[in-house]
This record gives sequence, C-alpha cells and structure tokens, in this order.
Amino acid sequence: MKFNTKTIHGGQSHDPAYGAVMPPIYQTSTYAQSTPGGHKGYEYSRTHNPTRNALEQAFASIENGRYGLAFSSGLAAIDAVIKLLKPGDEVISTNDLYGGTYRLFTKIFEKFGVKFHFIGMKDAASIESYVNSNTKLIWVETPTNPMMHIIDIQVCASIAKRHGLLLAVDNTFATPYLQQPLDLGADIVMHSATKYLGGHSDVVMGALVVNDEALAAQLYFIQNASGAICGPQDSFLVLRGIKTLHVRMQRHCENGKQIANYLAKHPKIEKVYWPGLESHPNHLIAKTQMRDFGGMISFVTQGNSFEEAIRIVERLKLFTLAESLGGVESLAGHPASMTHASIPKEEREKSGVVDALIRLSVGIEDVDDLIADLEQALG
Repeated sequence: MKFNTKTIHGGQSHDPAYGAVMPPIYQTSTYAQSTPGGHKGYEYSRTHNPTRNALEQAFASIENGRYGLAFSSGLAAIDAVIKLLKPGDEVISTNDLYGGTYRLFTKIFEKFGVKFHFIGMKDAASIESYVNSNTKLIWVETPTNPMMHIIDIQVCASIAKRHGLLLAVDNTFATPYLQQPLDLGADIVMHSATKYLGGHSDVVMGALVVNDEALAAQLYFIQNASGAICGPQDSFLVLRGIKTLHVRMQRHCENGKQIANYLAKHPKIEKVYWPGLESHPNHLIAKTQMRDFGGMISFVTQGNSFEEAIRIVERLKLFTLAESLGGVESLAGHPASMTHASIPKEEREKSGVVDALIRLSVGIEDVDDLIADLEQALG
C-alpha cells in the first residue's frame, strides 16, 4: 500500500458493530465484564480505548512501523522515551531543538541523574566522539526547530547500532510524508501530532512509533503506568487529520518553496533557512532522505535587529502571530521570545537562534496572498 493510500486506509477497518467507515468515538472510561477479567479486549480507557487504538494503528502504518502509541502531548511522548533510562545514563542530543524538549531534559530529567550533551549534528559522524559507556540514547530532530538543520539519520543509525544505543528521531517538521526514520535505521520516531498530523490547530497530542516488540512493550507499560494518554475525541480528530495529510503536505511544500525563494531574493532579508535551497547546509542530505522540503522556514532580516523582527511579526495579517505550527493556516513566530524562550540566550545563540530570527509555518492558503502579506510587513 502506497503512502497516500495509507493515510486513509492504513491500519484501519470498518467498525464491526454497524460498519461505520470512521472509527466511532468511544467516550467511555470503563467496559462491562461478564466475569472478573472476562472482557472483549478492553477494561479501562487509560490502558486501551478503541478510538485511540485505531489512531495508534494509523500512526504505525504511516511511519512503516509495527507499534504506535498516542499520548496527551508531544512532550508526554518524549517524557516516556526518557523514562526508558535510569540515573547515570547519558543522552546525546542536537543543540538546536524545540525549547520544550530542552526544558524537559534539563529542568526535569537532569535532576534525576540523566546527563545530556547538546551538540551540533550537521556533521553526524562527529557524534561518535561523545559516546561513552554511559551513553544510551541519541536524540535527533531533522529538520531542526527552528534553524532547519538537516541531520543524516542513516549515519546516526550506524553509530547507534555500532554502540548498542537507541536512536530517536523527532519527525514533527518533516512528517512521514517527507521522511520515514524507521526505514533509515531509527529505533523510535516521535511526533507532536498537534502539528501536521492533526493539521487543523484544534488538538494537542503526541505519538511514538517503533518496530521492536520488546521496546514497544516497555513504552506501552510507561504509557499506562504514567497515564499521559489522549482522549477518544482527540484521537478521532487526529485520525481525521491524517486522512488529508498527503494533500495538505503537497500544498505546504509548494507554498514553502515559493515563499523561501521570495525571501531569499528580498533585499531586506539577510538569511533564509529552508532545506530546499541549494545554499542550505546539508541540502544534499535533505534531497537524499526527504521526498520534499516542507513548509517550515526561518529567516533573519538585514541588520539582525530584534526591534525589526518584532515589527514584522506584529504587522503580518494572514500569518497569525502564534505558537505552534503545521496547521492549514499560516503562522509566524519569534522563537527567542516564544517557542525557545526557555533556552538561555547564550545557548540559543550558539545554534543560531538570534533575537532577530523569525519562523514561519507556511499554510495552504493561496501563495500569492501569503507573499503579499510578507511584502507589506517587510515594507
């Protein structure tokens, strides 16, 4: 089954009770039993829910995985991965990553004795020099948030396999429409399903997908024991969102390309970060491991002015100034004061997240209208 078909049919079956094409919303916390332990596969909705299970099967299908898990948020999914570790274990992470992930790593798990190394991964081979006997996990975002760095997943996977480590890839920006990290050797794929998988800015959710049965069992145990599960209504919404993922991503990519090229030629723009530009670092790796280049773009204006960046985002009209990304509507953000404010300024700037950086999530509106909005804001 090809990807565009998987988004609609992958891992799904019609409801056995009445043949409903869409999985029903099973809005229940518990299930009747004929005798203690005698039930029809469901006993309590923290552990299993038919709507959530349908979604988890869809997650697995579109990532070419065997096991999918749905969580109450992307951070809850990341939390479950780090709970695989114990005090004294070490994690090698990219130094350009979502601010919430950095906060979770440094403010929560470092207190419990897990050590994190935040390094540049544009040369993925350099990761190996940080591996030691305590290293257990490599954490990768590609493209990264918000600098759009491209990290070679296959090189990371070969290092992880050589040293018996887990490789986890945050695939939120790319989505499985653009790249499928399990096929490239990753052990765990994570999504903030709030973003492109849901696609309509109306739900908060996280996802994990794996192939290894023992690893899946550990994560299912953590999911149930910690309880950070999503509800059936949210599961239904993301299932609906996945069914249009392929057509939405086509338009995100088309619009993203035109806007990146527009910005790259604009006299007031100093730098544009988008993997599809031939000048983008690791563009050739992006061409190899991605099918297209997505709708996420970051840029810096001439003069690197904080005040100018704020002026621009406040003047935008079609691009909404807001947190998050990946919805059908275009959004703009100022990472230093919004999504990445939890990262200390000196750490942000080491990876390029300067105060003048603006991040765009290009939606699926008419691209001429979006360019006109950027033109008036920049002018």
